[in-house]
Amino acid sequence: MTSLLQQPGYEEERLQRVAKQLPCREVQAGLLLSLMGKPQQYSYPSVFIYGHQASGKSHVIHVLLKELELPHATVSCVECVSVALLFEQVLLSFFGCDAASLLPRSPSLSDFVRIYRQQCSQSPAKQTRYIVMEKAELLRDADANLLPALLRLQELVEDNVTVILLSEIVWDKFRPNTGCFEPLLLHFPDYSKGELQQILSQDRHPSYSAEFYASYINILLGVFYSVCRDLRELRHLAALNFSKFCEPLAEGKVKETDTHKLWRNIEPHLKKAMQTVYLREVSSLQWEQMQQMEEKECGALRGLSAHTHVELPYYSKFLLIAAYLASYNPARTDKRFFLKHHGKIRKTNFLKKNEKTSNHLLGPKPFPLDRLLAIFYSVVDSRVAPTASIFSQLLTKVSHDDQLDAPKYKCAVSMDFICAISRTVSFDIVKYLYDFL
Repeated sequence: MTSLLQQPGYEEERLQRVAKQLPCREVQAGLLLSLMGKPQQYSYPSVFIYGHQASGKSHVIHVLLKELELPHATVSCVECVSVALLFEQVLLSFFGCDAASLLPRSPSLSDFVRIYRQQCSQSPAKQTRYIVMEKAELLRDADANLLPALLRLQELVEDNVTVILLSEIVWDKFRPNTGCFEPLLLHFPDYSKGELQQILSQDRHPSYSAEFYASYINILLGVFYSVCRDLRELRHLAALNFSKFCEPLAEGKVKETDTHKLWRNIEPHLKKAMQTVYLREVSSLQWEQMQQMEEKECGALRGLSAHTHVELPYYSKFLLIAAYLASYNPARTDKRFFLKHHGKIRKTNFLKKNEKTSNHLLGPKPFPLDRLLAIFYSVVDSRVAPTASIFSQLLTKVSHDDQLDAPKYKCAVSMDFICAISRTVSFDIVKYLYDFL
């Protein structure tokens, strides 16, 4: 293992610690070390590392930089919503608070380069400095000159600095149309089933043998590997379902070697867990409680569907309420219900008995996404990001697939369901429904 991580200029003990923390990623770590060279040597100006989510990109980089004690700045392009935050984070990591305070209120790229060069003249680099850009695909939405400048930052600031871009997309879809300096490309492939087995087996419970936990991981991968190869998600599922796997063993009904009986006990539980892969509609504790209630056949929940008693995230409930109101209220009534200062509106405009037909009898109507979000923000009175699980499971898209500019949706839940959801957030939905005026 350590032979792949032999590199002049680094202590053998440090390389061994790195190798132990990077199972199944020794090849990629060895390539990175060869690109870095000795600490004091100039490295390549920019490196582009790409691969699917949870393929070890960030983990390998951070372990190398931390264990080898290399000067580095880690920048999340999700958190740095402006270039000012990005520049500040880099200067703060390399040169301290005094350097970061030299940035003007709205710094430009030239301001950043000027201050960086000033600080380099005062404290030149003794080792290669590394700037790690996580979620680097977001840089495509920044100023047109930012990405080309980062790719050749070493030349601009005349310093021994390397920019490492981490992304989930390939370079061909990343490259700016105006052209730029080409970085070195390094691909991180997905973990194979055997590699996932090896990594997940290291998380074994101390109360059980390594062979027993490895057999559990083998069963888990047999169910989930075809639909999920995300290491973090599989690790979460392994921790969530292990107690259920051990129940017959704890009760003394089977032995650790009775793999077939353990499989028969856990199989229906794992199949139910497949419905919640990636969605996180419920927390781990709620999922366990829900399974216990189903096993006891609680009278209050008997006869209800699985999603009826699913606990949604707080703001997702309001998003679902907004979708229901958009489906069952005419668009012309939005001003009356959701505009605080709409002026005086005659009630007869909304209550024409000879024209009014129950929208609940006619069924949900399609609505555009901008109307949904307008109602949502009016209801919650705060700017929050809706979650993807609602769009994928509780809303039905009714527009054509080629209609990208203004897709339309319908709300796919019942009146009883939305009333139950509304009660959990103390929202009186009946007051906002046109049919109940």
